[in-house]
Amino acid sequence: MEKKKKGITRWLIPGFIFQSVTIGGGYGTGAEIAQYFGASGMVGGLLSALVTLVIWAVMCAVTFEFVRVFKTYDYGSMMKELLGKAGFLYDILYYVMMFIVLGVLNATAGSMINALTGASSWIGVIILAAGVFVLVFLGTEAIEKVLSFWSYVLYAVYIIFLIAVMVKFGGNISAEFAKGEIAPNWFTNGANYALYNLVVVPLILYTVRDCDTRKEAVGSGVLAGIIGVVPGILLLLVMGADFANVTAAETPVTVIFDLLNMRWLYIIFEIVLFGTLIETGTGFIKAFTDRIETSITRSGKELAPWVHPALTVGMVIIGIIISTFGLLNLIVKGYGTSVWGFLFIYAIPMLTYGVYKIVKATKNQA
Repeated sequence: MEKKKKGITRWLIPGFIFQSVTIGGGYGTGAEIAQYFGASGMVGGLLSALVTLVIWAVMCAVTFEFVRVFKTYDYGSMMKELLGKAGFLYDILYYVMMFIVLGVLNATAGSMINALTGASSWIGVIILAAGVFVLVFLGTEAIEKVLSFWSYVLYAVYIIFLIAVMVKFGGNISAEFAKGEIAPNWFTNGANYALYNLVVVPLILYTVRDCDTRKEAVGSGVLAGIIGVVPGILLLLVMGADFANVTAAETPVTVIFDLLNMRWLYIIFEIVLFGTLIETGTGFIKAFTDRIETSITRSGKELAPWVHPALTVGMVIIGIIISTFGLLNLIVKGYGTSVWGFLFIYAIPMLTYGVYKIVKATKNQA
């Protein structure tokens, strides 16, 4: 029987996993940070990040407490408890989002390995697929340990990155702050980015199973919002090295490293970033396999040993197929539409009816 986590660990694990799954792809390259935070100016970007932090913290806190109260540790069970028969709508949205994300991750992994080593893009795709398969196959406890450890590594590298940029371009960053630029859309930029990533919250419900009290569930939710947004704030700060050019670039981090001229740090950063791609893919596929497992066991049937590996391989293959066709730009454009679905099917119901159910259940238990 798996031992419950003790002390501060149970407060931090959900946040580390949340950050690990969120950061893959555009977050880690700086593209999303430039688009949603940098577009508001340096000071405005920090305000946008604060908006994102508050929304993530509130959604994680309420969701984690809902999951603790009703023991719904996979998104299927949670949405059934929240929406009843309409819960299947979330499944549809999730499948669309999962295929988009897996396609993007494979395309990103391939281009990263090609740019870094000159090797075929397929090498990156194969490494990504192997990493995701191994983690999902090893199970929940291994995923938590690996993703948490990688979060420590990522934070360490980001801090070293920030220090290196500050030493060389501290004056530029100070000058950018001195401008005091705050674009009028700073609030909507932060809110849009938070909503953009709400899909991640239901992926990490298994991390809440060790929370025994409301204080632990809500506290870990608030910490998840903070842990999730801090790397984005660090990236925004380093963009101050050449703010206008960096935020306009397709991959801002690459431009910053060109300015730094520190090849060794760039290689380490890319390795860490590649690891986040594996983490994100693992998070999406694990949530899907947990959903299927719960459906099968709830019907009274026993889960066959081959189901998890088969589902994982199947999802990885689909992601590879999507990344090789000219469909990527089309489906990425459709991502914004999916986000509105998550807002109306998950966020609003959770913050209204979900809170009502929590309060009602608490009164009945008193």
